[in-house]
Amino acid sequence: MDHPLYEKIHNSPRFQEMVAKRERFAWQLSAVMLVIYFTFILIIAFSPGVFGTPISKGSVITWGIPVGLGVIISAFVLTGIYVRKSNREFDAENQSIIEEAKK
Repeated sequence: MDHPLYEKIHNSPRFQEMVAKRERFAWQLSAVMLVIYFTFILIIAFSPGVFGTPISKGSVITWGIPVGLGVIISAFVLTGIYVRKSNREFDAENQSIIEEAKK
């Protein structure tokens, strides 16, 4: 933070607001992922028969497999949501703040 431009950007109220907004959004997505993950783990811990039940009669595939894949896919989806919002909103705002600071 020795460069005056960095200090100007860092002290900008718009930058502080954008950082706070980005952090809130990241924490919200993290909370959603944690709820999904811990719900999955708690069901395994306290009711193991739920995910051990076959999908259909005679099937070797249990409910644990699609639900587990759903947990993994939800992580990819939440990451995609963050990247999409970051690329569309936060990067544009960041660039605008940099341009404003250069003036």
